Amino acid sequence: MIYALLGALAVGVSLGLLGSGGSILTVPVLVYLLGRPEKAAIAESLAIVGGIAAAGAALHARRGAVRWSSALLFGVPGMIGSFLGAFGSKYVSGALQLTIFACVMLAAATLMVRGVGLASPATDPGAQPKRGLRAAAPTIAAGLAVGALTGFVGVGGGFLIVPALVLLMGLPMGHAVGTSLVVIVMNCAVGFLKHQRVLPALGLETDWTTIGLFIAVGAAGTFAGSAIAGRLKQTTLRKLFGLFLLAMAAFVLYREAPHAIRDWAANHANNPAPQTSLGDEP
Repeated sequence: MIYALLGALAVGVSLGLLGSGGSILTVPVLVYLLGRPEKAAIAESLAIVGGIAAAGAALHARRGAVRWSSALLFGVPGMIGSFLGAFGSKYVSGALQLTIFACVMLAAATLMVRGVGLASPATDPGAQPKRGLRAAAPTIAAGLAVGALTGFVGVGGGFLIVPALVLLMGLPMGHAVGTSLVVIVMNCAVGFLKHQRVLPALGLETDWTTIGLFIAVGAAGTFAGSAIAGRLKQTTLRKLFGLFLLAMAAFVLYREAPHAIRDWAANHANNPAPQTSLGDEP
């Protein structure tokens, strides 16, 4: 349990420091350290990350580092996507869910490390968000897609929300992190509620004690991470963010991809394609 609590602390620090990455730690901690079933861990991750993100969002809001209009524009479509993703998650294995997520995360990490589209004025703390249909349409589409990923694999989605807010809406990195936390809360809330309808059908239930403990410890980590983030340069924060994602993606692929392949092979063996022999021909 001590290792699990340290993992919860790391989740909070990650969310406070980078506005994302926490859920990548949450699911492995729940599965590998606490022995929770994958499907249950995914649902519990949504509650844990959403609760910790709420603490971090409140802290950023007090500092004026949340763009509420951007959060709504991105978050409302995300809530719809999260509902749909949670609905579809019951049709695939947990290992496949995490493998798909890790592949998407690799793309986002590469984008952040290379710094594509993150030049000034997006890195200027005083920059104003982009407005108009040209900014709104891709933002809504991105919100829907990220929300679907949140509900489908049980992650907050900050690793995609932050670069989307920077690249599509022109938010500075510091404001993108705070706004991302608000969007994470919105997406996780809807995804978790939908999973509460999915889990009983699979014979699983939510461990509320674990959720409460992780949120309490993780919230403390969020405050520490937020304090550290304020002392880092924006470029340093961006590169640290990308490198962190690369490391986590490699870890998730290492642990989950073999299981996903075995699940696919077993399913294919149980449902072989029909074959026609020469003797069956008229």
